[in-house]
Amino acid sequence: MVNPKVSAYLGFALKSGNLTMGFNAVETLKKRVYLLIVCDTASENSKKQAKKLERKFSCPLILCKDTPLEEIVKKPLCKFAAVRDKKLAEALLNVTNESFGIYLGGND
Repeated sequence: MVNPKVSAYLGFALKSGNLTMGFNAVETLKKRVYLLIVCDTASENSKKQAKKLERKFSCPLILCKDTPLEEIVKKPLCKFAAVRDKKLAEALLNVTNESFGIYLGGND
């Protein structure tokens, strides 16, 4: 089960229009990306693409492990999202744990 604070912060980002969902939508962004989130159920190619976007935006990438991202943001088949609000990104980073943590690549 995902931390309730994570769900709340992602809900705030969604309602305020500061959450961009989907690889194609995030790729078109030019700036103001403070946090990337990839779902553990995403394919290995998708995770590699997420790592590329992490380098492009120079921001942290976190992995959502226990609860699929699509359930948290209530959008079917959502595997990737970008938080575009600095304060919400910082808040999400502060509540990371073993089920929602920094993605280092490989088999974490």
